[in-house]
Amino acid sequence: MLSYLLVTVYVLVCLFLLIVVLLQQGRGGDIASAFGGGGSQTAFGARQGATVLTRATTVLGALFLLSALALAVVGQRGPSSVLSGVSGPAPAPKPATAPAAPAPAGTPQQSAPAGTNAPAGSTAPAGTPQTPQK
Repeated sequence: MLSYLLVTVYVLVCLFLLIVVLLQQGRGGDIASAFGGGGSQTAFGARQGATVLTRATTVLGALFLLSALALAVVGQRGPSSVLSGVSGPAPAPKPATAPAAPAPAGTPQQSAPAGTNAPAGSTAPAGTPQTPQK
């Protein structure tokens, strides 16, 4: 809610600042001043009193900077990442395993004793290291 209010104020300040700057009269920006025609003026034009437009520019410029900083601070208090609320990747589906091919006829099949995790065809109980025979 606060961020929406700050964004609204920021946009309004930007629009008013744009209008105020465009309404101001240029100071010594004529083509004649580029070639020395404005010799009686100082480097940046004649010194004038601060008009309403110059004061409005100063105030709106300060509001522009402060609201930009406020928006930056409010924006940092949110989640640090776009994906920070996501729990994680979806679990991958388990691949379908093909049934074991039957052993060719004439080869002896040995199975592990019941209750062990030894693979089929092994003669040692689960958990015992098997050494290759030489």
